[in-house]
Amino acid sequence: MTYPSNTADVIGSIGATPLVELKRIVPPGHARVLVKVESGNPTGSMKDRMALAVVDRAAASGRLLPGGRLVEYTGGSTGTSLALVCAVRGFAITLVTSDAFSLEKRDHMRALGAEVIEIPSDQGRINKELIGAMMARAAALSASPGAFYADQFHNVDAISGYAPLGEEIWDQSGGKVSAFVQAVGTSHCITGVARALRARNPGVKIVAVEPAESPVLSGGRPGAHKIEGVGPGFVPPLWSPEVADEIDAVSTLEAKQMCRTLAKEEGLFGGTSSGANVVAALRVAQRLGNGRTVVTLLCDSGLKYLSTDLYALRESVS
Repeated sequence: MTYPSNTADVIGSIGATPLVELKRIVPPGHARVLVKVESGNPTGSMKDRMALAVVDRAAASGRLLPGGRLVEYTGGSTGTSLALVCAVRGFAITLVTSDAFSLEKRDHMRALGAEVIEIPSDQGRINKELIGAMMARAAALSASPGAFYADQFHNVDAISGYAPLGEEIWDQSGGKVSAFVQAVGTSHCITGVARALRARNPGVKIVAVEPAESPVLSGGRPGAHKIEGVGPGFVPPLWSPEVADEIDAVSTLEAKQMCRTLAKEEGLFGGTSSGANVVAALRVAQRLGNGRTVVTLLCDSGLKYLSTDLYALRESVS
């Protein structure tokens, strides 16, 4: 594996993240499970990849002009990544988010120079209504002169940002990828990676993951959950059902429990979507059995969630 060195700026450190094998939590008889540690990106998230593609392609096409302002709605990680790229490229940025998402993400966006507007949630729950309100506010703000509306759910440039991720997975695994598992938010990551992997091997199995409380990809009813960054409560506009060979539902509780297990037993520190990914990956690994390889993502760093109940594990001292 090679890493970028002597990069001109922090943008050059996006990508080339490690691929590690889970050693302690995969039962005997299962396929091996490899995890791409996307917390190794500059903001600690895989979203740095799509942010770079979205900003640079918008600038190259004239949609985002010098001195312009990017406007976007975000659960936090996308906004933080966009704020990073805009800071380096010299663009202003306004982000619409909510108190449903971690304080660390909101603080990180502000630290990178973003103007951050927060929409109140219903007791911290993520649902269709909240995402819709965020999108509507961002759309209204984007009507200002000189504004570029990134509109991630409808932005095809974001898909291309994940193609290198698929290439990295293929190369780092030695071309031994039986299945790829990924939680769905906008659907851009799973789509971009699936295209890259299937170009190498059309037989690679692709498994989409969604919150059990809001199984809309499976045809179920939308509901509230607390797996940040995925499960918006509606089918993403650019989602193509043929991308996934199957869809697996993971509950918020299962995802959180797996995050804690990964930290304690594998030393991998991720957010709730990472936990959901590994829960589903282990299910796939059980079905595939020995001699096969399942790959999934540690989508972001657990450092983004320390103010939430995900890692609130302190024991009281009398």
